[in-house]
Amino acid sequence: MVSSSAEKSGITARGATSYRERIVTRLDREPQELKPSGDPFRPAAVIVPIVEHSEPTVLFTRRTENLSSHAGQICFPGGRLHRDDETLVATALRELQEETGIHPDSIEVAGFLDPYYTLNTGFTILPVVGFLRTDFTLSVNDHEVAEVFEVPLAFLLDTGNHALKHVERGGVMREFYAITYGSHTIWGATAAMIVNLAERVGKP
Repeated sequence: MVSSSAEKSGITARGATSYRERIVTRLDREPQELKPSGDPFRPAAVIVPIVEHSEPTVLFTRRTENLSSHAGQICFPGGRLHRDDETLVATALRELQEETGIHPDSIEVAGFLDPYYTLNTGFTILPVVGFLRTDFTLSVNDHEVAEVFEVPLAFLLDTGNHALKHVERGGVMREFYAITYGSHTIWGATAAMIVNLAERVGKP
């Protein structure tokens, strides 16, 4: 039986052959211009891997607790631009392989979401959306990654699952999105990227 969230998004087993086209046509074909690198922003990229099951899912990682930044948080594979990376797409695919062992040949780049700027850590992040074949093999870097898991794409695109939260820090009220799936809560930059994807794909 198809879930109500799958029905809302229009992504079902029956519609699996068309969801690819729907996503591709609503992504940027070229990355938007990023703010200049350097102080305060450094270029980075993440990969948003859509796993091509009959009912597609999105792959996430949960960072280990021993990392110096964002310990224990749920995120997309990614990181900062390295000197040897020819493009930010190369950065995203390299980080995917380093963190999860998934080979870049297993994923087809579909397009780009809006850049995301992290004021606290000073990164300008390019979200790269890709279609991941189901025959991928995991070889997890257990120093960086505590868990790899998947969430149904239909669940993520359902705006009813996007909760807007507020927190006060340093006398300033900040707001952010949080998405809870089972025991996992996705928030911050990762949740904002999901909301951006839902805004695009959810348009009529």
